[in-house]
Amino acid sequence: MKKITTILFLLTIGFANAQAFKGKGDIKFQVGANIQKWGTGITATSDFGLGENISYGFSATYLLNTKKYTTYGGYASEAAFLAANPTYDPAIDGAITPTTAKAKFEDRIDLRARFNANIGNVLNISDKLDVYPGLDLGLRNFGAHLGARYFFTEGFGMYSEAGFPLAKYGSSDGFKTLNNQFVFQIGATFNL
Repeated sequence: MKKITTILFLLTIGFANAQAFKGKGDIKFQVGANIQKWGTGITATSDFGLGENISYGFSATYLLNTKKYTTYGGYASEAAFLAANPTYDPAIDGAITPTTAKAKFEDRIDLRARFNANIGNVLNISDKLDVYPGLDLGLRNFGAHLGARYFFTEGFGMYSEAGFPLAKYGSSDGFKTLNNQFVFQIGATFNL
């Protein structure tokens, strides 16, 4: 009976000491599902504490499942093709033939550098909860995100994050929309 009581006591202490963000030197790793319009995939993120409430990190996303697009001469719509080719005349040049295209590797992948303000201790909700708004710079846009991590133990927890672009690079037609729109993520987080 004493052994069971001791084990329960130690587990309770382990849960009680779970802290979401420790500040300078803190390292987090997250892996989860990436959900966006016309695509779902996997995301891996790492964050490194710089100060009491500041961290930087990196993220990588790969979309496993994407929508197939019908393109017109490489453009998302017949109107976009005609706008880009004002001298095109279907009577002379022939009809525009639509084709179905799949997302290529470069359409599916996104890499980002990120900067977070870890404000869980400022909000003073729980030592186990970290809320972190932040900015990110990716291959397709400059964006913002808002996330939350909740730790069940010292090393394991769950996270959820929503992100959106503030400024997009180039076109956002067709596959350029992937990783360049509102994104929702959910998964596991680990203290390293």
